[in-house]
Amino acid sequence: MPELPEVEVTRMGISPHLIGQKINKVAVYNAKMRWPIPLEINQLTDQVIEKIDRRAKYLLLYCQAGIALLHLGMSGKLCVVDSTMPKKKHDHFELFLGSGKSLRLNDPRRFGAVLWFKTLEDASLVLAHLGPEPLTDEFTAEYLHQKAQKRQTAIKTFLMDNKVVVGVGNIYANESLFMSGIHPKKAAGKISFKQYQLLVENIKQVLAKAITQGGTTLKDFTQADGKPGYFAQELMVYGRAGEKCKICQTELTGLVIAQRATVFCKKCQK
Repeated sequence: MPELPEVEVTRMGISPHLIGQKINKVAVYNAKMRWPIPLEINQLTDQVIEKIDRRAKYLLLYCQAGIALLHLGMSGKLCVVDSTMPKKKHDHFELFLGSGKSLRLNDPRRFGAVLWFKTLEDASLVLAHLGPEPLTDEFTAEYLHQKAQKRQTAIKTFLMDNKVVVGVGNIYANESLFMSGIHPKKAAGKISFKQYQLLVENIKQVLAKAITQGGTTLKDFTQADGKPGYFAQELMVYGRAGEKCKICQTELTGLVIAQRATVFCKKCQK
């Protein structure tokens, strides 16, 4: 699943090709996505894309008539291609631009979304429940420690709750907890403020590094230009169950927490 760094890399990749461009045509090849693509999406026709923002793992395309909200779901990707290029299997949505390029959403599993809102306030129906962005000043040790009070939830599950903080998905929760020396099953409410200071610092560090390096290489993720990301080669624990810890050489342990694959080091994360 594309996580926050992958979505941010996508935003950075498509923005130079889309901002300031007029949308000549909107094509919906399959409206049956996570939610049906609304007919109102055709209001994008003849609009100029003014800016592209990201909130959590949603991309927001702004134009004078309203906002198109896109989500990549489990396996979706956005690519900028020549409009003359033949459509691929699982291409479900396309914006034809005045430049002769197109933005295409390809999503084999169709858990992605394309929605339309007249205003950002209307979009709050989808976005209002989301916690702070992890790379902003709103996300602090003080905030996270306060949110965790009396919570018996495993810290890994706690970090992946979008109501607490957005974008700390499975890969980056595994990595950040390892870097902080925190066992993934430890109750969120039993972690000290000092540990939360280190954890928040490491979350910010691992996400920023992943964005800089182009996102994490997963079989379903490529950047907007089709190139894979490059962060996976530096992962310390995720996907390495049974291998040796790069710090202490202890065999890494794999388990399932809240139906998500978890990997940790018994020695480094007591």
